[in-house]
Amino acid sequence: MRKNPISPSSIFLLHVLLLPIFLPLTQCSTIRLDENEDLIDKTCKQTPHYDLCLSSLQSNPESSNADVKGLAKIMADVLLSSATDIQNFIEGLIKQAPEPELERSLAFCAELYIPVVKYTLPQAIDALSNGEYKFASYGISDAAKEAIACEKKFSGSTNSPLSDRNNLVESLSEVATAILNILLKG
Repeated sequence: MRKNPISPSSIFLLHVLLLPIFLPLTQCSTIRLDENEDLIDKTCKQTPHYDLCLSSLQSNPESSNADVKGLAKIMADVLLSSATDIQNFIEGLIKQAPEPELERSLAFCAELYIPVVKYTLPQAIDALSNGEYKFASYGISDAAKEAIACEKKFSGSTNSPLSDRNNLVESLSEVATAILNILLKG
C-alpha cells in the first residue's frame, strides 16, 4: 500500500482557501488586545500609582480579556498575594529575631496581617465578584491601613525590615481601591 504524499501545490491551495477564513479571526483578536491595552492604560491613569498598576495588570495574562471589574479582581488578587508574602516573611523574621523589641514589633505586624490575609481580603474579593463594590473597597482599603499601622510600630529605635513590603501593600491597596471607585461611579 502506497501513501499519497501531499504535493506543494495542494498545500498552497489549502492556504489560499483557508486564509480568508482565519485572517479575520487573527485581526479580530489583535483589535481586542489593542482595545484591552487601552482599557488597562485608561484605568491605570485613574489610579495613584500608574506604573505599579500598569505592570501588575500587564503581567497577568487574564487582563488581556478583562473588563474593569476583571481588572479590579486581578489587582485584588495581586494585593492578596503581596500581603500573603509579607505575612510569610514576618513569620520567618520572628523565628530569627535576636532582639526582643524587634520580635514584639514583628509579632504586632503578624497580628495585623493574619486577618487581612485569611479573612479581610478573601471576603473583599468575594464581594467584588458579587458586585458588592462598596464592601470590597472597604476590605481592600483596610489592607493599606494595616500596612501603615505595622510600619508605625517601627518608628522607635528599631528600623523596620518591612518598609518596602508595607509600602507595596499600601500602594497595591490604593490602586485596587481606585479601580473599585471607577466601578462605584458606574
